[in-house]
Amino acid sequence: MKFALPACFYQEADGRYSVEIPDLDIATYGDDLPDAMYMASDAAAGRMIVLLDEGLPLPKISAQSTLTPDDASGFISMVYVDLDAYKMEHNDEPHEMTLTIPTWLNTAAKRRNINFSATLKDALLAKLAR
Repeated sequence: MKFALPACFYQEADGRYSVEIPDLDIATYGDDLPDAMYMASDAAAGRMIVLLDEGLPLPKISAQSTLTPDDASGFISMVYVDLDAYKMEHNDEPHEMTLTIPTWLNTAAKRRNINFSATLKDALLAKLAR
């Protein structure tokens, strides 16, 4: 599921940006504008996942034109949220599966105390990084 949410961005005196996402009643900040946009997207995705996991409905998304910044230093921008990508990146819940390998390989690996789960995870990550 993909969403675009309006957010209020404010540049602070130290150069950082604070961000408010009124529809989700959350705030975050970033060291610069690109970082603030990333942090806003990450915070929004996290909040939306929590709402869904708790069985609560997602709030109605406001039109960008309905928001105005609290002061003149602020501006409104849309924040992109991809919940599927966020879940893939942040879901560390273990998944149990059956593994089939030759008996000789199983015996040799057990003799050397090789952790099958860790080895498979490392190998899959290496393959995916190609």
